[in-house]
Amino acid sequence: MGARDDSDEAYVVGLCARILGEPALTQHRFDWLLGDPGAGGRRARLPVDAYWPGHQLVVEYREPQHDRPVPHFDKPDRLTVSGVHRGEQRALYDARRETEIQVHGLRLVVVGPADLDADGRGRLRRDEESDLAALRKILARASDEDRVLDAFRTWLLTEGWTPVEPTDRWTDLEAVRGQERLICEAKGRTSEKGIDADVAYGQLLRRMTSQDARIRYALVVPSSSLKAVERVPRHVRDVLRIEVYEVSDDNEVRRLPG
Repeated sequence: MGARDDSDEAYVVGLCARILGEPALTQHRFDWLLGDPGAGGRRARLPVDAYWPGHQLVVEYREPQHDRPVPHFDKPDRLTVSGVHRGEQRALYDARRETEIQVHGLRLVVVGPADLDADGRGRLRRDEESDLAALRKILARASDEDRVLDAFRTWLLTEGWTPVEPTDRWTDLEAVRGQERLICEAKGRTSEKGIDADVAYGQLLRRMTSQDARIRYALVVPSSSLKAVERVPRHVRDVLRIEVYEVSDDNEVRRLPG
């Protein structure tokens, strides 16, 4: 086992993978996330700690040296290609990651020792139960629609689906499995359940541009909106190839019969 495999970073990434239900691409490098030019003008690709393609999510675990001077890591007497010492370059590249990752449509979550169970030196005590609970909150989205969508995306991955770039950029989520394709619209908790359900059906109808029977459509809603969605009879949904998925308050996913 290498030093990185036993690091706090690897521990945090492993817990996140358990929560997300998808293996992480660790130390992943994007073509568009680049360092400063070195000798000959070459720019190295900067790694991110972990990337989950199915969730379009990047997680960075930032140890104490990211937030305060640490001479052992900073090497203040040695300049980098950025013209500053490693501590300043680290802050520069962290800021670049934060900007570029979001510009390219990905979600970035930054986790530090203070977010988890850590000692005074910033080393994690590795209380899995406590750390899992904290990370679930950190990874949770701000809106309920995001929660519903994330839970459904995780469920799709466990069912062998692969999220892909949507054909229509307004589609919430699109996934493929073999020759099958699923085009999804998601809604969160709302005080206008009926109106939101009608809007979601309309959004799906506008995306029905192909007669290919291998393409199906999914309406994904929280339990509180289920009755509103079921106002469209099952036989109508069957004709339109619309499947309804319920996401419970504890993020369990259930497909309605159809």
